[in-house]
Parts: sequence; C-alpha cells; structure tokens
Amino acid sequence: MLTMEPSKGVVLNTMKAEHDKGNLMRWRKKLFRIIENITVEPIVGAYIMPSVLSNLATQNLNLEKACRVNMNYDQEICDALTRRETANYTLEEETIQKMVAHMVAWKTVIQSVFPCLLILFWGSWSDRHHRRKPCILIPIVGEFLATVGLMLCVFFENTPMEAAGLSEAIFPALTGGWFVMLMGVFSYIADITTEEERTLRIGILNVCFSVGVPIGTALSGVLLKKIGFYGVFSISATLYMISLLYGFLILPEPRAKCKPSAEKEKKKSLLADFFDKNHVLETFQVAFKKGANKRRKRVILLMVVVMVVIGPIYGKVTVEQKKNIGRVNAFAVCILQGEMNVMYLFTRYRFNWSEVEYSIFNTFAVVTSLIGVLFCVGILSHKLKLDDALVGVISSTSKILSGFVYAFATVSWHMYVGAVVEIFNGTSFIAMRSMATKLVSKDELGKVNSLFGVAEALMPVVYAPMYSTLYAITLKVFPGAFFVLGGAITILAVIIFLWMYNFQRQQLRQCSDSSQQTDKTLSAINGNSNENNNTIEVIAFVSEVKGGLNGAVHSVFQDGVERGLANKAFEPDIMNSNKIEHNTYL
Repeated sequence: MLTMEPSKGVVLNTMKAEHDKGNLMRWRKKLFRIIENITVEPIVGAYIMPSVLSNLATQNLNLEKACRVNMNYDQEICDALTRRETANYTLEEETIQKMVAHMVAWKTVIQSVFPCLLILFWGSWSDRHHRRKPCILIPIVGEFLATVGLMLCVFFENTPMEAAGLSEAIFPALTGGWFVMLMGVFSYIADITTEEERTLRIGILNVCFSVGVPIGTALSGVLLKKIGFYGVFSISATLYMISLLYGFLILPEPRAKCKPSAEKEKKKSLLADFFDKNHVLETFQVAFKKGANKRRKRVILLMVVVMVVIGPIYGKVTVEQKKNIGRVNAFAVCILQGEMNVMYLFTRYRFNWSEVEYSIFNTFAVVTSLIGVLFCVGILSHKLKLDDALVGVISSTSKILSGFVYAFATVSWHMYVGAVVEIFNGTSFIAMRSMATKLVSKDELGKVNSLFGVAEALMPVVYAPMYSTLYAITLKVFPGAFFVLGGAITILAVIIFLWMYNFQRQQLRQCSDSSQQTDKTLSAINGNSNENNNTIEVIAFVSEVKGGLNGAVHSVFQDGVERGLANKAFEPDIMNSNKIEHNTYL
C-alpha cells in the first residue's frame, strides 16, 4: 500500500504554527504574572498625575489672587496679564511675580520642615509595626484636602493669595507629603519582593512616574484653558479619591516577616508609640557609625550629593522627573526645587510664554530626560558596566552645562537646546541610590534612607527662599542668574563623585592584589599537597607488595609442615624450621 508523506512546506508551516502558539502562551503567562503582581503601581500613577495636572493651575491661581485681591489692580489689567499681553503692563507683571516669589519662599518652609520631622517617626513606626499602607495613603489624604482647599479659594474670590498658599502647603505638610508616601511605596516593594525581583519592580515604578509626568504636564495647560480652575482641581481630586479607594479596598498589607519584639508588645498610647525619640536616636547612630573602607565618610558625602542634586527617598524615581513635575513645593529637590519654583515665572517674563507653551516645553524636557535615563542605565551601566560614580559625573556635568544654556537663553528655542543638553541629568538619582545600597548592610538601609529623606526635606528650606529671593533681586538685570547658581553648586557633586570613583578604583586594586596573592598561596599549597600524595602512594604500594610476599612465604612453610608430618625421616628438621617460621618473614 502506498503512503503519502506530507510535503516539506506543510511540515514547516505546522512547526511554525506550533512555535507561534508557544510564544503566545509564554507572553500570556508573562502578562498574567505582571497583572497578578500589580500592587502599588496604580496608586503611584493616580498620585503623580493630579500633582502634575494641578501645578500649573495652582501657580496661575496665585498670580490671579496677587493681581486681583492683594494688589487690587483693575480687571482690565489682570485680564491682560492673564492673556500674556504684558507690553503695556510690565511694572504690574514684575510686581505680582515678586509677590508670588516671596510667598513661595515661606510656603516651601512649611512644606519642608514638617515632613523633615515626620519622616523619621514614620519610618521607625512603620518598621516596628510592619505597616506600610498608612505611610502610602495618609499623604494622599493631605493632597486631596489641599485640592479641596484650592477649590474653596477659587469659589471665594476675595480670599488673598496667602490663603491659597496655606491651603496648598499645610495639609500635605502635616501628612508627610511626597517624602512619607515614597518611603512607604519603596518599603512596601522591599517587603513583597526578593532581591532578584526588586530591581524590576522599582523599574516599573519608575515607568509609572515617567508616563504620568508627561501626560499630566501636556494636559495641564490645555485643560486649564478649556475647563478652568474648577475643572482641573475636580479632576485632580477625583484621581486622589480613586487612589485612596484602591489602597483601602484592594492593596494588601504585607505580612510581617518576624515576631514582634518585647518592646513592641509593651502597651503604649498611639502618640507615645509614634513619637518615640529612642528610635530616632538609633537611626542617627546606625547611619553614622564607623566601619570599614571609610564607611562613615562615604555616607556623609553621599548625603551631601543628595543635598545638591536629588529629591525623594527609595526608588528607584529620577531627579529630572521630579523637576519637570513642577510640584516643586511637594518635592524636596534642593537645587531643582529652587529652580522650578521660579522657572515658570522666568519663561513667562523672558519669553512671554503661556501655560500651553510652558506645558509643551515641560513635556519635551521630561521625554528627553527619559531617553537619557534609558541610555545611561541600558548602555553605560548595564552593557558597558560603567561605574556608578562615573554615571553620576556625567549626569552632574549635564546639569551644569544646561544651567548656562538656560541662563543665557534669549529666544524660545534656546530652552529646548538646554533640555537636550540636560538629557543625562535624570541619572543622578540612579547613581546615588545604587551607591547607597552598597555602602550599608541590608538591615541598615531603612535607617540611612530615612536620613536621606531628612536631607531632602531640609534643603528646600534653604534653596527655595534663596532662589526666589535671587530671582526677585535680579529680575531686571539678569533673570537667569539662578540657573548659574545651580550649576555652580552642582560642581560640588562632580567633585564628590570623582573622589568616590577614585576610592572605588583603589579598593578594586587592593582586592585584585589580594586575590593574586591568595592564588599564589593556594598554588603553592596544592603543589606541596601533590608531592605528599605521591609519597603516600609509593609507601602504600611498597606495603602492599611486602604484605603479598609475607603471605606467600607463610603458605610455603605451611605446606612443608604438612609434608614433614607425613614423612618421619625429616621430622626434626621440619620442627626446627617451624620454630623459626616467624623470623623468616620479610
């Protein structure tokens, strides 16, 4: 019987179909696994977008209040300034900008001092009770109340600019703001992941920030023009509420990994347990204790880098993202905090930009920074294995150069050139965070990161008033002077990164020399061991041969004895031989 064999084309098509089906199944499994592992990411996305979305509206509300209420200018003047028709009202524009700049200075102090104190207590309380959700959700409540307060300021038209500033500052400050929220987010991620998974999960959080920032920035100016203050603040409040509901109803609390300590089991009131100063003192002691390889010095220098370069705690969120969020008073970014407090005012004064034009620039800067981060992390760090300190040098240098481009910009497109020059600035956070994880042990990371959070919270108290005051003083002479100041301060970060890179190189050389010396010692030991093994083998062989000969001689004498007993003529000789039997053995 003839059988029809399938053609090669049919076989190949079948194999291809099975291969495609296998790939599809693998992708489905990966997708399901990603969905199952989603925890805090929606909260971060629903928190970052309203912060970005409402920032531009908040700044314009402050300008409106300063013009119409505080200065009591005519409606015609304020309407013209709102439309950016400032040709005939230059003096009025300068006056209200100076007023807003001074208000930003004291508002930033409020938003920095309280979180600076609270973050130490929040971190210690969260570790003792192993509860992360309150650290994540309570700051969202503060942002929601701040948004409601701003809506009330819009409704009551005669409220002054200071009322809007207090509403924006006091509620987030008393609930910890971004500092406590991000501390809770990254602590939560550390609780539910292994060390192998942690980098991926932090990267996903970074994506949430990266996507949320340009979307919110791009929509902020457009929505403000289309639906006004009420519309923008209502959308922000709704997103905050969605984030809260998700956290309360869906987000699980990570399980405790250890039994509660005896100290925890002691009955204390809620406030006494929360504001326990002993745990705060322990945090400082652990962070600044002496250790090998200049541990304390490196920790302190790294905190200085935090002070002059970067914003929030844990994370794996980039500096550039925080900068372009514009929610400068909620983010503790020292130099960037100061710059972004007045950057919108700078572009409005120098280039007569509207909200939409500023939103477009901000979106471009965020996307450019994201590209720079992907290049530095994917190519320089992952592929080329570039040292973290060198990545920090590249990032800080990018920041310094861009500061001069911004400062001396004379036309609008110069700002976009500055954003391109600043493309690598976002990697400062990644370099600092990576180096921090290598300086301390795992059980000390939380305490050290708490101190980093304190440094981040304190810096706006210094830098925001400095930048706002400098901008107000140099507005007519050189309005971009604050960019030059930022570049000059960042030089300190470059010096520290270079020192740490040189120290790392010295450590690697010492380790390499020690490794070579160890290899030589092991080789010598192995050589002696081989010689000893050969000697032992020879002795064993000789002993084995000797034992064999003794056995053979013994057998011969036994045979002789038996034959002698059968032959009486030889009995005396045989008996004598038997007596000396043992003496004849080898």
